[in-house]
Amino acid sequence: MSRQRWPAWVFRGGVEPDERFTFANERTFLAWIRTSLAFLAAGVAVDTVTLSIPSSAQHILATLMIVLGVVTAATSWVRWALAERAMRHQAPLPASPVGAVIAVGVVVAGVVLLVVAL
Repeated sequence: MSRQRWPAWVFRGGVEPDERFTFANERTFLAWIRTSLAFLAAGVAVDTVTLSIPSSAQHILATLMIVLGVVTAATSWVRWALAERAMRHQAPLPASPVGAVIAVGVVVAGVVLLVVAL
């Protein structure tokens, strides 16, 4: 009995790629998930710990960190799926704006901290 692999739109068609590339794609996905967990933990910490900044800025920073964590988790799965599908169809790997979005988010958080600390 053959089991259908999920998601079907990723695994349907194409040829099975070399396992090393599939595992590398999975390791990259898991690294993004770890990054997402770090953002979520940072958001909870910023919201829980009393800092010497205004509470409104503290809530903004916490929200920003949590949003970055959620966006990173969601887009990491999409990135994994698109890369896996591209490998199966021997197509170029897709570009991803996730790194730029995260960098902008971290810069915004840093600027907020600098502004409220001065």
